[in-house]
Amino acid sequence: MRRLAAELGVAPMAAYRHVSGKEDLLALMVDLASAELAPPAEVTGWREVLREAGCATREMTLRHPWMAELPTPLHALTPNRLAVAERQLAALDGHGLDVDTMMAAFRTVTAYVGGMVRSEVALGAYLREREWDSVEEARKGLAPQMAYLMETGRYPAYRRYIREATRRDDPAWEFETGLDCVLDGIAARLGL
Repeated sequence: MRRLAAELGVAPMAAYRHVSGKEDLLALMVDLASAELAPPAEVTGWREVLREAGCATREMTLRHPWMAELPTPLHALTPNRLAVAERQLAALDGHGLDVDTMMAAFRTVTAYVGGMVRSEVALGAYLREREWDSVEEARKGLAPQMAYLMETGRYPAYRRYIREATRRDDPAWEFETGLDCVLDGIAARLGL
């Protein structure tokens, strides 16, 4: 709160007139960032709504990487955050699912999105910590350890990936492909 007050150019106690502490401030920040997740009007259908929300959440979190570090309750309990969940649950409603199954499907997509985005944000932090400007620089830096592991012969599938992958530097493609796999699984499992 003192740092916030200093950046705003006000006395430390002045900030407390607007928020009671760090948790309230973070909740306001989450709510403001979550307002960016309003879906386009033309997005309809359960799958399209959940997919669009997942992609938009990834993009928003990459713009605001601090979101990836917050505990889950701060993500859920703000008006705009709850509106995001409501849109997705409403898209699942009316398909013959009970409310528990709707919530399980919604949380499955949310867990995938959160895990992938946290991983992407963490990779960026890892690169910055080591002062690597790119994933390619990281590969060069980690090459001796990777070469040692590959020479053991214990990882043939991973070796194949290293040799044949054409999308390894395309996190958006990887994210969307994985999201489609999750949505395909939900559709198959729930008959949607």
